[in-house]
Amino acid sequence: MATLKTKPNDQSVEAYIENIADEKRRTDCKTIAELMEAISGQLPVMWSDSIVGFGSYHYKYASGREGDWFLTGFASRKQSLTLYIMAGFDQYDELMEQLGKYKTGKSCLYIKKLEDIDQDVLKKLIKASILYLKKQY
Repeated sequence: MATLKTKPNDQSVEAYIENIADEKRRTDCKTIAELMEAISGQLPVMWSDSIVGFGSYHYKYASGREGDWFLTGFASRKQSLTLYIMAGFDQYDELMEQLGKYKTGKSCLYIKKLEDIDQDVLKKLIKASILYLKKQY
């Protein structure tokens, strides 16, 4: 079975954020970090070289595959900010309608800039996702 490459490490979250070249993106990442820390009650930790994660949970699939992953997190990518909403979006239709301008992947919320979305709705989405994961795992 393959070993996950994305694991928590002791790299500096502050250094990661400070090394983001675009000032607006850097400011958005600081705000997201503060928001996720407040909601999760967990300090930020680097996962791999480019993901800031908060908290963790242990999952085990019916296939036998298992591992540890962060409850929520974010990364500054070339095209957008990626926010990790690990519960996915299927059960949050009402919140997603109110969120603003975004795109999604399975558990990824892609935004260009924080001002494109309603931060109060984002807070509700992150909180709901964390609560869901804590109940499931």
